[in-house]
Amino acid sequence: MRHFATASALLRASHPLPALAVTAIAAGLAAAVSGAPLGVAAAVLPGQLSVGWLNDLVDADRDARVGRPGKPVASGAVSRRAVLVAVVISALAAVVLSLPFGVAATAAHLVALGSAWAYDLGLKATAFSVLPYAVSFGLLPVFVTLGGGMAPPSWLVPAAALLGAAAHFVNVLPDLADDAATGVRGLPHRLGAVKSTAVASVLVLATAALLVLGPVGLSAGLLLLALAVALLSTGLVLGRRPGSRAAFRAVILVALLDVAVLLGSGIPPG
Repeated sequence: MRHFATASALLRASHPLPALAVTAIAAGLAAAVSGAPLGVAAAVLPGQLSVGWLNDLVDADRDARVGRPGKPVASGAVSRRAVLVAVVISALAAVVLSLPFGVAATAAHLVALGSAWAYDLGLKATAFSVLPYAVSFGLLPVFVTLGGGMAPPSWLVPAAALLGAAAHFVNVLPDLADDAATGVRGLPHRLGAVKSTAVASVLVLATAALLVLGPVGLSAGLLLLALAVALLSTGLVLGRRPGSRAAFRAVILVALLDVAVLLGSGIPPG
């Protein structure tokens, strides 16, 4: 029972839902490009888990100070040593499992992970906090397309980067007060909740607009844009509840919708 409790706490500390969502997005892109969605998923998932574990490990003292719920490391439900071991093993697994896709693809994945780790290790508390999200999300399709033997289309990387930046703004919104109390002042904290919400909305809509200019076409693109607006609006309204992650989930749903549309239209070479 004790080992089961430790494993359960370790899983919760990894933030599995965002990790699974990003993995699903990468696998969907791989299905359209390389035909190796399972291999891409196997490489991406441990890397995403390492980011979640490192985040909770670095933030453990801050989380304990404000009594943030759902934080197993801060509450002592899982030891910091166990989490550190999980970070190292999962990071190594991500690199090793990327190698079959080639040196260039592996390098892109490693830089994306390094950017995400840099966010965990301190960039989150600076005015440049949005950059790791933009870089890591932007490099995800680079890893997938290079692994499939093609260069990413010119519109795909900025679309992914914009979506990643939007995810940063909406993900931080529920924690603005707690973060401020512990000295974390990223870009959303400096802009405030209202401006951050507006920025996130513009970024998501800009992502959908890029897809209209890319492979989707005007008619399907306008439908995609309307669905993106509806999802984002719903998420932002529900996200007003204290501690709600509805806005972040809405952005992830828009990303999955974008991938589904790409699968239907195909990804032409850049």
